[in-house]
Amino acid sequence: MSETKRERTHIEDFNRELLDRKNEFNYRYKTRAGLNEEIIREISAQKNEPEWMLEFRLKSLEIYNKLENPPWGADISDLNVDDIITYVRPDSELSYSWDDVPEDIKNTFDELGLVEADQKSLAGVGAQYDSEVVFHSIQKNLTDQGVIYTDFDTAVKEYPEIVKEYFMKLIPPTDHKYAALHGAVWSGGSFVYVPEGVHVDIPIQSYFRQNAPGTGQFEHTLIIVEKGAWCHFIEGCSAPKYNVNNLHAGAVELHVKEGAYLRYSTIENWSKNMYNLNTKRALVDKDGTIEWVSGSFGSRVSYLYPMSILRGERAHSEFTGVTFASGKQDLDTGTKVVHAAPNTTSNTNTKSISKGGGNAIYRGLLHIAKNAHGSKATTNCESLMLDNESRADTIPAIIIENDDVDIGHEAKIGRISDETIFYLMSRGISEEEANAMVVRGFVEPVSKELPLEYSVEMNNLINLELKGTIG
Repeated sequence: MSETKRERTHIEDFNRELLDRKNEFNYRYKTRAGLNEEIIREISAQKNEPEWMLEFRLKSLEIYNKLENPPWGADISDLNVDDIITYVRPDSELSYSWDDVPEDIKNTFDELGLVEADQKSLAGVGAQYDSEVVFHSIQKNLTDQGVIYTDFDTAVKEYPEIVKEYFMKLIPPTDHKYAALHGAVWSGGSFVYVPEGVHVDIPIQSYFRQNAPGTGQFEHTLIIVEKGAWCHFIEGCSAPKYNVNNLHAGAVELHVKEGAYLRYSTIENWSKNMYNLNTKRALVDKDGTIEWVSGSFGSRVSYLYPMSILRGERAHSEFTGVTFASGKQDLDTGTKVVHAAPNTTSNTNTKSISKGGGNAIYRGLLHIAKNAHGSKATTNCESLMLDNESRADTIPAIIIENDDVDIGHEAKIGRISDETIFYLMSRGISEEEANAMVVRGFVEPVSKELPLEYSVEMNNLINLELKGTIG
């Protein structure tokens, strides 16, 4: 195979062409690299925040300085927060019309498909660029029903009592070092409030784009779905590749009240210089349902374990996830479910693919509390390795504190069968397409749950990754 053809099919030169397009590093304001009290006060002053939020940030900073890095998982010793710029205000105001967004930023979101999706298929859109949200929209019929969808900075000022009640209660700064970092330097994000009985039938989407090199993005998402209400929230994330470390340490707090339903779909397609240390958690009340649909396709290292706390009787959690690790990626992902009430149920279905020396780890926790009688939980983890260089691990922790439960756990790790490829090739299918067919079939239970544009993106990613492998 010629060098020219190899370059054309290699993923770094092909698949991320759109995502790796960089704008010039223009900004209205940025902090210097590192983290100290002076920088925290600068961020809060730039945002003109109330005093209680500044106090929260400073307390989080104290906690951050006392905590150590997690002693498990992939190595993150190369990440030095002293080298990270924690706040970058883009050269743009928050706009409610795409026409008012600066041309270079608007073009970025347009190429990512967000502008068209906002106009054709979404009930609301938020677009964050580096540390601040630059665009927001919501359909009038939703605001008429009392639905609130805004950026989190605006929520702090306009809905302070709601924010104080819920902000970092599910993910306290004491949870781990990067939760404390988030509490100290958070910026941007989304706030969604769906009143009792209201159904948001068309998805809401927020997209987080990190453009600047050597920076961190720390958006905070808070969603409250009241009794009997319904919502589907989509989150997309991406960044261009640089030769310096970038950091993402967002936080997502989801409150699903009695009889309510929330689907949270997310695709994280970070560049391979990104440390993705994200925390997501949901609290589900009686007869409520949380559905997670999660795709992890980028970053150098990921620690990502969405957690469901089933607090109310008959609460339900559904988790569907796919991880694709290639090159020198270490994607340590999974989910945590706590059954804390009787007759609660959960289903976890994850798929991981590793190639080219990538390392895909499923790390999960299933905890059945003493009072969670009659609970049922199933976990199914499947890993597919596409070569002899790659690795897949399944690390489940199961804690059962009563006998009146129904628990099932299954894990499979393997490679593509030579017999299967031979069979398909004997039917006139090329080896390249045969491999792609097997991989697409492997992830099909997950891809069918993704929003359409992300399902197409995932299939394109598989095709291009496999071209790089086989060619």
